[in-house]
Amino acid sequence: MRELFKKLRKYEIKIRKAVNNQMQGDFHSVFKGSGLEFDDVRPYHYGDDVRTIDWNVSAKGHGTFVKTFKEDKEQNVYFLVDVSASQEIGLEGKQKSDIAKEITGVLCISALKEGSQVGMVGYSDQRELYVKPGKGQKHGYYAITKLFDLKPKSLKTSLDKGLLYLLGLVKRRSVIFLISDFVDEGYEHHLKALARKHDLVVIHIKDKLETDLPMLGIVPIKDKETGKTRWVNTSSVSFKKQFQQKNKDHSAELKDICKRNQADYLLIDTQEDYTSQLIKLFKIRNLSKKKA
Repeated sequence: MRELFKKLRKYEIKIRKAVNNQMQGDFHSVFKGSGLEFDDVRPYHYGDDVRTIDWNVSAKGHGTFVKTFKEDKEQNVYFLVDVSASQEIGLEGKQKSDIAKEITGVLCISALKEGSQVGMVGYSDQRELYVKPGKGQKHGYYAITKLFDLKPKSLKTSLDKGLLYLLGLVKRRSVIFLISDFVDEGYEHHLKALARKHDLVVIHIKDKLETDLPMLGIVPIKDKETGKTRWVNTSSVSFKKQFQQKNKDHSAELKDICKRNQADYLLIDTQEDYTSQLIKLFKIRNLSKKKA
């Protein structure tokens, strides 16, 4: 674990330096609280938004009052990490599950350094891990260690259940990182609901083996979640085209859903350097916050 934390800290420092150098030292805004919390009331002035009128105070008969708000500086950050068996694809040490955990660790360290409270949920088709929100380096080491040591009880996936669980768990607007390979169906409704309620970042983990099958002739392919095996002809041109198009369409559809619901989307290949991709993500988030 000591070597792991050393590696994660190195990546975190690399990302932070790159973003700070290119964004004039504004890295902190990536995790800065974007919500508003109630502050006080004041008399209504012409032009005020009628939706801010505090009817309970106004009903006392001393005039019409509106609510005032202040920026909520402290931000809660949650990680919903897919820990199902479909994540166990790829080269040794570079499986989707390995990369998902590393990215979670790097982002966790970054968020804690910015003073955020960090919580973590590991989900298959049931809750496998829950770390309640906390602050500080000690909390970060605890959460990351729990994630890397996790041995899921279930092999299956239900992103829909995981999203629904988080919707019920997190009441206050938060930054939420959803990290998965999205090998599932029927989760779109709750994904949209999460994006409407929170500041959602979708990180889509893929491996080239899922899109570029080697030409090995007729081979058995085992579904790790169901245990079922089917035989496919990997040398068939039509099969390869169909297989590649299906995966391409899936990524495009997910990206489109995120765009339409104001969620950030990032596709990461397990065999590529994910730090450069995270730098790109942070730059995009930083620019969007400045425009806001």
